[in-house]
Formats: sequence, structure tokens, C-alpha cells
Amino acid sequence: MQTSIGLDFGTNSVRALLVDCADGRELATSVFHYTHGDMGVIIDANDPDLARQHPGDYIKGIVHTVKRVLDQAGPKSGATVVGIGVDSTGSTPIPVDAKGEALGLQAPFVDNPHAMAWLWKDHTATREAAEITAAAAASHPEYLAKCGGVYSAEWYWAKLLKCARTDPEVFAAAASWVELADWVPAVLTNTTALDKLSRGICAAGHKCFYSEEWGGFPSPEFIASFDDGILNQARASMTQPVINVSQSVGILCRGWAEYLGLPEGIPVAAGAFDCHLGAIGCGIRPGTMVKVIGTSTCDLAVTPLAGGLTDIPGVCGVVPESVLPGHFGIEAGQSAVGDIFNWYVHKLQPGEGLNHAELNVSAATLKPGESGLLALDWMNGNRTVLVDQELTGLILGLTLHSSPGEIFRALIESTAFGARMIRDRMVSCGVKVDEVICCGGISLKSPLLMQIYADVFNCPMKVSASEQTCALGSAMAAAVVGGAQENFDTAVASMTRIRDEVYMPIPENVAVYETLFGIYQQLHDGFGLREGQRNYFELMKDLIQLRKAQRAQA
Repeated sequence: MQTSIGLDFGTNSVRALLVDCADGRELATSVFHYTHGDMGVIIDANDPDLARQHPGDYIKGIVHTVKRVLDQAGPKSGATVVGIGVDSTGSTPIPVDAKGEALGLQAPFVDNPHAMAWLWKDHTATREAAEITAAAAASHPEYLAKCGGVYSAEWYWAKLLKCARTDPEVFAAAASWVELADWVPAVLTNTTALDKLSRGICAAGHKCFYSEEWGGFPSPEFIASFDDGILNQARASMTQPVINVSQSVGILCRGWAEYLGLPEGIPVAAGAFDCHLGAIGCGIRPGTMVKVIGTSTCDLAVTPLAGGLTDIPGVCGVVPESVLPGHFGIEAGQSAVGDIFNWYVHKLQPGEGLNHAELNVSAATLKPGESGLLALDWMNGNRTVLVDQELTGLILGLTLHSSPGEIFRALIESTAFGARMIRDRMVSCGVKVDEVICCGGISLKSPLLMQIYADVFNCPMKVSASEQTCALGSAMAAAVVGGAQENFDTAVASMTRIRDEVYMPIPENVAVYETLFGIYQQLHDGFGLREGQRNYFELMKDLIQLRKAQRAQA
């Protein structure tokens, strides 16, 4: 038997997965919950936009999870491992010194949040992102075209610029900044030194303005146009070739091999973002849209490089080989989905503390439109298609009779409408979407959400058989670089599965949701587009009429 290990670095924890390379059978898994901060996230009570992570948690997570899965699989299991793959959240850049060692692990900075990993959902760089967008629009519109037309506060260059302005001492100590997805493979292969470090196309292309069309990373002249050149030290460190997940960054070094109980010299695949490798773990192919549904969502699609593809306004990027080799990778997503439901359940504690399951039961008794409520899913800003982190949430139609279950259903529906905006934008720009495959804990735990999504999309919703598709995708990359799978076509065919249950759209629900989606679009454009402002006088009345019609049928 040949096996591989996938390491999945998430928002709150890291997971290791040991799989059989022949068929994707999951042999053992282990999770390590980060110990710093609030559920692994370092926050600031005075700044709700700040979200950081301690790089020491990543190292502890590797040790804990890999040793645990090998213990579960048996005393000789380490000898069967042919490769390691890594995925992570992103953009989650880490300030490092010239040796590639994280500043947050060094004595002067161990308690300084600015020296930690800047987690994907850190939104402190909103102003900086706007400045970068304006600079690119003025001199390099082609940079913006590849990332949807707007540079986000969640992304690499904006976070670096924010640090330079907020904590010059940390910024001066950083020889460069490395994405978490690139840093972990470098740690395992002892290639963290900046002249040895490999960066993956996934992070570089979607978050760092990298493209072969203009010779790689953005020009120093462009960077100097928005920051007086202070970021060019980081830019100058980006000298190594950018690679995709079918390529290895190096081999597992002796120290890590001995410590973990693995063969020295096995290859470690180039890292990528969790959702991209999760899409591979779902079996993505042309015509398939994968929805990774978690605290936030990521929506992925691919189309062959040979077919060409226009830029897609409002998505996080169209990047060659960021998901599958030989294909354009298309990324979009929502900044909050599961986080919205957790906010409602844990922060507001509706109905004297109703939990998720109880609210799902209550919401499931309602028909579409029966509550008279409609929400906007922007509790953490809008990632796609508006790309505006300063947008906020809204619930329209509240009365003194609105119940916790009605509000909960409206929140679920809002995420479905936001997801449909993304699907419709991709399709309108020539991306073929014949099927939707979902993964992530919510897709397994909430049949109500899955049915609502099927009705709103008017499309069958499938669910991956794996409960840990991101780690599975990483393990598949490990199987490819380790030689156990010839390529990703064979890996997808043999190592991925879909659950038997498929959520089919219900025609009468589809019709009502078309009406609700039309109202959602008016709110979306009215609050989200400068030129979209309009009079909303009729919208509350429209919701009331729909509520009356649906209740009359009860």
C-alpha cells in the first residue's frame, strides 16, 4: 500500500489526513485546535477588524496531527507514506526574517500581533486596499482585471502596507512576507531561506498580482506608486519560480522525518489555499462548480487553458493552474456564511438560547417567503461580486411577530442569494456550470440549507462523500508528487466520491425564490453599487404581499 498525508490549516485548527493513494480511502485523521487567542484567532477588543494567528500553533499542529494519524494507522504506517500536501487559509501572510523564520516566534515579537500571521479575515487594511486599487486603475488596469476589478483588504499587498504604517519596527525586521500555504511546505523541506523558498501559483496569482503576462509579480515601479517603495524589499525577495500543486517544493528534511516518523526524502507538494485543494478533493472538472461551505465560502470552477477565458469582474481571480494543472482556476466566495449563523446563535442567543439544530427544525417548518423577511449576507463585508469589506448586513421586513426561526431561515436564504450572484456572474462570463458539488461541515449538517440552495439555484446540489475534502485534496497532491498517481485526472477519478443523496430543486419553491431573489438583487445593487441607488418604497410591501400569499396556502 502507498499512502499520503494531507495537512489542512484552517481558521481554528489544523487537520492531518492519511489516505490510501489507490482509492482515496481515509485511513486516519487528527485535529489540533490552535491554542492562542479566541478559538485560535488573536483579536483586539478595540479593533474588530483585526484577526491574527500565532505561527507557533502551526508548528505544534504539524507535530500533534501527523504523529497522531501514524499512531492510529499502526506502527509501520509511516513507511508507506510517499508524499505530503499542504493547504491553508489565505491570504494569510507571515512576516519572516532572511532565513524565513517567522518573526512571531522570535523573542522581540512573541506578544506582538503585528508580527503574527495576518489571517485571511483580517480587514484592517481597507484603506490600503482602496489605495492599491486606485493606483492599479491609474497605471496597470490589467492587474485589477485578473482579480475581479478591486483589490481586497484580505489580500497580501494591502496587509503589508498596513503593517508598514502601523508597526514600522515589525515591518523593518521582516525581510519578506510568506503566505502560510507556502511557509509550511518550506518548513518541512528546510527551504524557508528566501533564496530557496518556492511560492505557489495559487496565492501568488489570486492575491499578489502575479501573472506571467507581465513577467511575474508586479513591477517595483508600480509598488512605489502607492507606497513610496517601502514594500519593494518584500517584492525583491520574490525571486524563485512560482509552481503549481503538481510540483514539489523539495523533500522532507531529515530532522522532520525523524521527529515525525516518516521516510526522509519523500516529496512535499507546493501549497495552495484550502478551498482550491478542497475543490480537487470534491472531484472538480470543467462544468463543475465546487462550493466549500464553512465559516466563509469559496466557490471554485475550472476551464481548460486551451479554451481561453475572459476576465470576470468581481471574482477573486482567473489564474492559470491555481486549481488544476492545465486549467484556469476561477475563485470567488462569501466572506461569511457559517460565521453568520454562529453570530446569530452564540452572540444574540435567540429564543433564550436556541441552538443550531433547534433553529434548523423551526426554520424548516416555513415555506419560502412565509416569514416576510429578507436579509443581506454582508455581516463580514462582500468578497464577491462587489468586493467591498465595508458593506454590512441587513434584515428587511422585521415586525413584532418575527420569530427566531424566521430570522434564521432568512439568514440562510441570504447566503443562498449571495451564492447565486456568484454563480450567475461566472456563467454570464462564459464559465460552464452543469453541476454543483458542496463540501464542508454545513453541507453535511444542514439538509435545510442544502435544499434552499438547490431551490435558489434551481439546480441539483451534490455533496462530497469526504468530510474533509481540503485535506483530501492535499493528500491527492501528495499522491501525484509522490508518484502514486500519474496525474490529477487519474487522482480525481480514483480518489474522490459523491454521496448518494442529491438535493433536487422543488418547483414551487423555485418560483417563490425567483421573486425573492429579484428583491435581493435590488437591495444588493442599491446598497452595493454607487450607481445603483433607488427608491425602496415598494420592497417592504412586496415582502408583505408574498408573506400573505404563502400563508394563505398553509
